Order: sequence, then C-alpha cells, then structure tokens
Amino acid sequence: MNFISIRSMATKRNSPPPKTKSKKAGKPRHGHKRLKRLAIALVVLVIAGWLSFRVSPWPGSLFIRYAFDKGGRKTAQKLEKYVPDGVSSVTNLQYRPGDKDAYLDAYYPSNTASNQRLPTIVWVHGGAWVSGSKETVANYVKILASHGYTVVAIDYSIAPEKHYPLPVVQTDAALRYVQANAARLHIDPSRFILAGDSAGSQIAAQVATIITNPAYARQMGMASPMASQQLKGMLLNCGAYDIALTQKTKAARDFVHTVLWAYSGHKDYVHDAELQYASVADYVTKDFPPSFITAGNADPLEPQSRELASRLSAVGVPLSTLFYPADHEPQLPHEYQFDLDQADGRNALNQMVGFLGQYTKP
Repeated sequence: MNFISIRSMATKRNSPPPKTKSKKAGKPRHGHKRLKRLAIALVVLVIAGWLSFRVSPWPGSLFIRYAFDKGGRKTAQKLEKYVPDGVSSVTNLQYRPGDKDAYLDAYYPSNTASNQRLPTIVWVHGGAWVSGSKETVANYVKILASHGYTVVAIDYSIAPEKHYPLPVVQTDAALRYVQANAARLHIDPSRFILAGDSAGSQIAAQVATIITNPAYARQMGMASPMASQQLKGMLLNCGAYDIALTQKTKAARDFVHTVLWAYSGHKDYVHDAELQYASVADYVTKDFPPSFITAGNADPLEPQSRELASRLSAVGVPLSTLFYPADHEPQLPHEYQFDLDQADGRNALNQMVGFLGQYTKP
C-alpha cells in the first residue's frame, strides 16, 4: 500500500459522515400544510354556516329547538316534586284524524266522579313555534288539574317543517274534539279557559280572537269552534301578540327574525299579509275573554304582554295582570312562571288559580 492510499484511507476515516435529510426536519413543513388546509376548511365552514343562516331559517331553528327542548326537559324535571298525588290522565288522543302531530293529553283529579264535569283549561305549549311539546308542560298542568280542573295539553305542528296558520287550525280542531268527548274527559263545555306560554300564548290568544270576533274569523277563513260565552277566560304567560313590536325587540332581534321566518315560511315576514293576522293585539274587541297576563321584568317579550294588556283594558276587557318593576330582584326571565323554586313563580301560580276560581264558577 503506497502513501497515497494510506492518506486516502485516513481522510475517509476522519471525514464527517455524508449529510442525510432529517425526517424530523420535514415534519414542521408537512404540519404547516395540514394546519393551513384545516384553517381553510374552517373558514369555508364558517362562511357556509353564515350563508345558510341568511338563506334559510333551518339552521337557526334547529339550534333553538335543541336548546329549548333541553331547557324544557330540565324545567319539567324541576316541577316534578310539586306534582301532587291524585291526578289521573288520558294520554295521546289523536284530535285531528290523519294528522300525526295532533295529539293531546287530559288530566283531572282522580277523585272525580264518573259523571262529573269540570271547568276545563286547554293549554297550548310554548317553544317559539319551533320547539316544545305537551310533555314539557305536563307537570305544570297536572298541578293546575289538582285544583279541580280538567286540563288538556295539546301538541301541534312546529316550524320550519310546518307553517302558520296550521297550529291555529289544530288548536281549533282540539277544541272541537274535547267538546265532542266531553263526558269521557270530565269536561264542562260551558266553562272553558284557553291558556298558553310563550308562542302558545300567542296561538291561544289568536284562537280566542276567532271565537270572539266574527269579522276576524271571516278574515282568517275559519269558523269559531265554540260560542263565545263558553270561553270564560285566558291565562297568557310571556307571549308575543304584535308582529310590529318584534322589530323593536333589539335584545332578541336575530332570534325573533329566525323563528318568525320559520313560522311564516317567508323571510320578509313583516310584509306577509297572512301573518299580520297573528298580531292579535290589533283585532281584540270588548268581547275578548277576561284575561290573566304576566311576564318577567327580564323577558325581552315583556313589552308585548304590557301592550296587549293596555289594548284589552282600552276596550273594557276585565284584566288581572302580574308585572314587575325594572329593578325587581331577582330578575325574572322568559317563562319565569314555571320556576316554582322561586317565590315569584309560586306567586304567579297562586294568582292564576285565584283567577280561575273567579271566572269558572258555575
């Protein structure tokens, strides 16, 4: 081996190993690309979501339905401890043939005699016209029934699957059904109370206007389901009664826009000629039934209840109202009357029971 060969071998031994690409060095570049793709996908989803809320009431309505139904189940569970023993029921009666949404439940005291007829409350549940069910109000109406009433809770079609005025038509059908089945359900057809909460209050008030205002019934293209003297009173909790006022409800404008778009089936619901008849405050007369009206001081819809009370008072309708000053504590939210853990909720219930006793006397 010559000197050159030896030096060459020594050089090879002492030379640093050839450079190779590090696998770790490549990861940040690939990770960056993945993050970039993820960010783009998220932006696309956000834009698509934003557009869907602008072109359809479905996304917003389903979100509201999920939240409201969850809250409704929670409220029903909290009320369970207040339901007394001794309330019987007949459930899931289809009140409109062929209509899969048209079922009702009836509750009455268990000690009711077989031939006894009781004054009857027909309760229309709330849920912003896009949610809710007769089950969510079941415990509350059982409490009312324990005071000596037959209480009927009805289901109806909700939006955006179905549109106005179908719930009004269904409530009309429910009233006809319970009269036809009065003996079975212990109903005194001469002593009805229409009741509701939130959207259900609006529906109940609209049906009452059909019953007591013949000109309005003709405009609606509907016949009254009963004589006006059969309807003795109204229990109206936290409702909406004037579409025009919803435009002034800044705290819940997006919410109101979504649910009224869903309910009417028209994005420009403000100019929907048919939906204008849902503004029952514009059509009440002196023949509207005596009414109990309440709303909490932190309820965005409270001005609606105050306005309806003002218009009913102006035409001479007997009223019992329960409102609260702005600084009342605790602040009372929408549907506060269902919270019987609070003194104000119990007070609302007691006042309703007192109102019922006054206007359902034989």
